[in-house]
Amino acid sequence: MKVLLDTNIIIHREANNICKPEIGQLFKWIDNLKYSKYIHPLTVEELERYKDPKALDTMSIKIESYNLLKHQAPLGEEILKISKRVDSQENDINDTQILNEVYEGRVDILISEDKKIHTKASLLGIADKVYKIEDFLEKVTSENPELVDYKVLSVQKVDFAEVNIRDAFFDSFREDYAEFDKWFNKKADDICYVCYSEGRLTAFLFIKREDENENYYEINPVFAKKKRLKIGTFKVTANGYKIGERFLKIIFDNALQFRVDEIYVTIFDQRDEQERLIELLKNWGFNHYGIKTTHNGVEQVYVRSFNKEIINVENPKLTFPFFSRQQNIFIVPIYPNYHIELFPDSILNNQSPKDYIESFPHRNALSKVYISRSYEKKMQSGDVLVFYMTGGKYKGVATTLGIVESCVLNIETEEEFLSLCRKRSVFTNQELSEHWNYNPANRPFIVNFLYTYSFRKRPNLEWLVDNGIIVDYENVPRGFSKITVEQFDKLLTFAY
Repeated sequence: MKVLLDTNIIIHREANNICKPEIGQLFKWIDNLKYSKYIHPLTVEELERYKDPKALDTMSIKIESYNLLKHQAPLGEEILKISKRVDSQENDINDTQILNEVYEGRVDILISEDKKIHTKASLLGIADKVYKIEDFLEKVTSENPELVDYKVLSVQKVDFAEVNIRDAFFDSFREDYAEFDKWFNKKADDICYVCYSEGRLTAFLFIKREDENENYYEINPVFAKKKRLKIGTFKVTANGYKIGERFLKIIFDNALQFRVDEIYVTIFDQRDEQERLIELLKNWGFNHYGIKTTHNGVEQVYVRSFNKEIINVENPKLTFPFFSRQQNIFIVPIYPNYHIELFPDSILNNQSPKDYIESFPHRNALSKVYISRSYEKKMQSGDVLVFYMTGGKYKGVATTLGIVESCVLNIETEEEFLSLCRKRSVFTNQELSEHWNYNPANRPFIVNFLYTYSFRKRPNLEWLVDNGIIVDYENVPRGFSKITVEQFDKLLTFAY
């Protein structure tokens, strides 16, 4: 496979100061998979503009380790149209030339951190061939679990005092906030959430509950009086394991517990890691509100309403975890051996947490995939799913609630099926292939959904039958089985 590396990737890799720790993982994966690394002649031209002659000589030597594309594909009519719409500077036009090599099939994939390149890739219908570093790591980690030679532990809840403040992970915070170490030490007994990989800290989250009397004089416009949850510290080193989404689940769960009206974060936006975080937050309903001005500088303020009265059924992420009872509600079966892999918070008393201490993308992701051959295929965005773990009269239990994002019915090829499922499914490529080929006359479809709640009390099959939610023991759901709002409310009353 030919992998084209954009100029920004080469600069991050070969510059004297490594500012993206995940670059090492990226190149390690490319080498392990025996992919060929290519660069474009325009990348060479850009690198040759280095002003420092020593840096230029060093860079010239380093780029000889890459394959150079010998011939540039001519720009076609469609990509020229996109270029006229999007490109405004010379660098943008150069990026279009680089993107064109993927569009014309001269290379298989492109890895780039450039936002406009990804915008143009979407407009050209080749977004599945253009990756950011984190997306590429997620893809290859999911597709090649046998090649993972390092362990990423699941999120842990600890006191500040248990975390090494001198860890290089916090250097960016020290650069942004002069008083960071002093603030951190004062928090010794407070709770935070962490994640480690090979003994190194790779993710950190601190959240703070604030009441109506909190002073917001540094924020402009000043906040109105409301109960809020503040995301105080949030950083995730890109590694493909969807820890950011896992942290969002923790944030939303705490917002529910404390019954807040809003969630907010203040954040500088000059680093790639901060831009990644802002993009993640915006995808889940956070909007730019204003600025916060202190002696450290000007931070951007992002706010998310937490109002269950306003539900976006077209894009459930924006109002997650709330759902509408006006939508269809379905009971959906899931086998026990896949249950906790897909829903780590829904672990049962007879299952050991020690078996699930390592992270995988499908465990951490809030957006997940369910594969089905159900006769019922009318799921729409905003519909509600109640997952039932099979197991008979006493071991079969309803455990989890989800919200449908989309239903993909007409999948044409096995390759497309694997591409749609791989990153957020519990199944390996081989298992997905077996699903696809099990009955060629009835190919599977997929439902993309959001992992929303884990029930506190889990009604078993006996309870579900006795309370009229499932008809009888002979008619346990084998696909998507619709239930009424009244049945759903009875189930929720028991589960909570």
